[in-house]
Amino acid sequence: MIGPVVVAPAAFKGALSAAAAARALAAGLQLATTGIEIRVVPVADGGEGTLDALVAAREGRRRATRVADPLGRPIDAAIGELPGHTCVIELAQASGFERLTPDERDPERTSTYGTGQQLRMALDLGAERLIIGLGGSATNDGAMGLARALGIRFLDADGRSLDGVGADLGRVREIDLSGRDPRLADVEIRIACDVTNPFWGVDGAAHVFGPQKGADADAVARLDAGLENYAGVLRRATGVDVAAIAGAGAAGGAAGGLLALIGGTLTAGAPLVLEAAGLDGRLAGAELCITGEGRLDAQSISGKAVTAVAAAAGRAGVPCIAVCGSLALLPGMVRRAGLAAAFPINRLLLTEPDALDATETNLAAMGAALGGLWRAARSA
Repeated sequence: MIGPVVVAPAAFKGALSAAAAARALAAGLQLATTGIEIRVVPVADGGEGTLDALVAAREGRRRATRVADPLGRPIDAAIGELPGHTCVIELAQASGFERLTPDERDPERTSTYGTGQQLRMALDLGAERLIIGLGGSATNDGAMGLARALGIRFLDADGRSLDGVGADLGRVREIDLSGRDPRLADVEIRIACDVTNPFWGVDGAAHVFGPQKGADADAVARLDAGLENYAGVLRRATGVDVAAIAGAGAAGGAAGGLLALIGGTLTAGAPLVLEAAGLDGRLAGAELCITGEGRLDAQSISGKAVTAVAAAAGRAGVPCIAVCGSLALLPGMVRRAGLAAAFPINRLLLTEPDALDATETNLAAMGAALGGLWRAARSA
């Protein structure tokens, strides 16, 4: 009998969640190898999909919340509850880029207030640990909106309260922390981030991420100047110099704002998620690990979930194979990523929409093929 196989894919974006991809692979493996023990561990890298991956891996639950979208409109967005009084907040849920139509995207008008509402709800649930996944945001507000939902006030030169949208970055002169939710002091906060961009400057939040969120050149310049101003106000109010923190520019400066205003630890997204999902424990005694994502390319080997899984498998002495919708890595790059092999799953020449529709079937077929190969190799 084949020993345990760990199935730990990330999401196949546009097609399947990490949990659904894992189920499809597991179904195929079971077809080829009756009685096999399959350990399913959906994974993510801290961005979109983190909440669902952790809920599935830790047998948690999604809880619906009614909060504000990036423009202040009421929407339904989920938070994750995990065993051990842990809640998962995914910035993209309430404050995400996909919440807006293309003509609504304007980082000078958007806010992370809805994400702050979710954090407050997590505290109401008795959370002792918070995992906050950054990525996919529609915002460039330095977490001002989020902080407002937790009782922090931002004041202009005349002492008037600001809404905390991106355009307010250059207007803020003072931060009133007196109303900050006191429960934050007793909560462990871990912030998942997979970029190292500074808070402001040519490589900062506004210049690098602003255009994709709808900012034109003039808006980028205003937002960048606003972040520089805001960094100074944060330093005076909290003693935290966000300009000196690598990664503070993540999610429109939300990373830096979170660290300064509510505390926490900024850490690479994929290792954080893999630790929270308990991957190391699931790899113990396994004979094979299968991971994957929609596209394997040069970005995949720069701290993304697939290479983090491969690294964990390598430490455990377990060979790791990746599957993907499209493969853009040469064999040498596959080996450098810590993978024994990588396989694209598409069996027919299809248009991209048709290939996305066929992802579940193709993953199951690939799972069956890999199970058959592994069984044959062990019996040789």
